[in-house]
Amino acid sequence: MPTERRPGALRSERSRLAILAAAARQFAERGYDHLTIEGIAAEAGVGKQTIYRWWGSKTALVAECLVEGMLIPVPFQPPVTGDPRADLQSWVQSILDFLPGNESLLRSLVITAAEDPEVAARLSERLGVFPTDASTPARFPLEVVEAITGAIVIRSLRGGSFDEGYAARLVDTILRS
Repeated sequence: MPTERRPGALRSERSRLAILAAAARQFAERGYDHLTIEGIAAEAGVGKQTIYRWWGSKTALVAECLVEGMLIPVPFQPPVTGDPRADLQSWVQSILDFLPGNESLLRSLVITAAEDPEVAARLSERLGVFPTDASTPARFPLEVVEAITGAIVIRSLRGGSFDEGYAARLVDTILRS
């Protein structure tokens, strides 16, 4: 049985990857507010209409960049050692190790996630502690994960630093409460 095809040109994988790469680079460099479909199209060598045909909005394009691992290249996964406190601390440290040089990316992702639930869900998946589907139980209580990520985001947005013991202190503080 033949599958139905959308009207218009077939989606070129080469063009799709060029668009995603341009969007990811410009997002990381300029932030969401200064990301334009025109700029992405020019860098990717495609027309604006191609981007709008494949993604309904700039946030949908950013969400796909997240899914493809182009904004946060490695999903952060806490180890499974049998010691939840140590696993959380290791997870927090991996996020802190990623932040230097990526502060503007974090700020832009927070702003974009606040405006678009799809981006928020994709960002949560890349952070690695939220289940990606309903059949997978959460490993850590949502409130613990939100408190930890909230503390990291707030400190980062304020321009605060993360010294060597921050991950351990944060996890200890959250788990003690």
